[in-house]
Amino acid sequence: MVMTEIGIGIIGGGYMGKAHAVAMAAVGAVFDTSLRPRLELIAASNPDNAERYRRAYGFARAASSWADLVADPRVHAVVIASPQNTHRTIAEAAFSLGKPVFCEKPLAETLTDARAMVAAAEAAGAINMTGFNYIRTPASQFVRQLLLQGVIGNVTWFRGEHTEDFGADPAEPFRWCFSGRANGNMGDLAPHPINAALTLMGPIARVMSEVETVVTDRPGGKVANDDHAQIMCRFENGVMGHIYSSRVSTGRKMGYAYEITGTKGAIRFDQEDQNAVWLYLAEGPEATRGFRKILTGPAHPEYKSFCLGPGHGTGYLDQIIIEAKDFLTAIETGENVWPTFRDGLAVAEVVEAVFISADKGMWVNISDVREV
Repeated sequence: MVMTEIGIGIIGGGYMGKAHAVAMAAVGAVFDTSLRPRLELIAASNPDNAERYRRAYGFARAASSWADLVADPRVHAVVIASPQNTHRTIAEAAFSLGKPVFCEKPLAETLTDARAMVAAAEAAGAINMTGFNYIRTPASQFVRQLLLQGVIGNVTWFRGEHTEDFGADPAEPFRWCFSGRANGNMGDLAPHPINAALTLMGPIARVMSEVETVVTDRPGGKVANDDHAQIMCRFENGVMGHIYSSRVSTGRKMGYAYEITGTKGAIRFDQEDQNAVWLYLAEGPEATRGFRKILTGPAHPEYKSFCLGPGHGTGYLDQIIIEAKDFLTAIETGENVWPTFRDGLAVAEVVEAVFISADKGMWVNISDVREV
């Protein structure tokens, strides 16, 4: 196999910027990719921060601005890990140069921006990918296979959630995540279970929603976005569903979870136990039926590249490494790998419909949002 270096530029050096830097540094060894990332350039909110991240993460250089990073000829692909209000401008600049772009979720600050980013990507014919990492665990990829194989029969019900408690304490001081619609629960957490629902169940036809701010005032400021939301939904395939997302779910740390009920069985998954799938099959004597815990191992998607031991488990950063592998595969083959910007737009359309539904107190068709 011929290995070729590819210069990676990452914009944003915080939580996700670090994760993508670590993933790009590791992906070649984990998956033996033909394209081998070179951490070429990093940009941050100011040059001093960029230099600090350069030293910490092992980049060759620090950029004075995101624009310089995008334009640099030694940067062959761009990873956007900066605030969502910057995503559109950066992506459009990169696409104008024909460069592949990986953009963290949510795809954009607004639905208008998300549509513009999809249009720019497709007009340029450039590789594009959106960062929905949780659905990439070996466990959730295995669940997707089970559903495609019809193991639990015809699906009759889906329940998804993403619940955390970082905002549960009213004494938690006011900070950036408590201001601006795109930074609230619906912008930050809800895209993940919505993406899971779309991935596992297919397109959503309509939603009926409630969106609420539980803690309205915090030390240092008034909260200006939502804390949690509940969403009744009907999928285009006719299946009923429910999605709940919250940053005030006391006791929950990474409650990305779902339950799927079918005519021949059922499936449960919880990200707090990300290496296990609970499967129920309606077969055999009633006395011996029950959910069984399946620990992921080399027989499950993507697991073997990390570890040869069943039950040893993968972790959060491994999800980001899988994303990096998919992004490199797309660049190498010239064919986009799911989830693309258009998949990110599909999530943004559901989010918009949720807000409209909550405001009007009525069911809202996703098709009506697409037509706005």
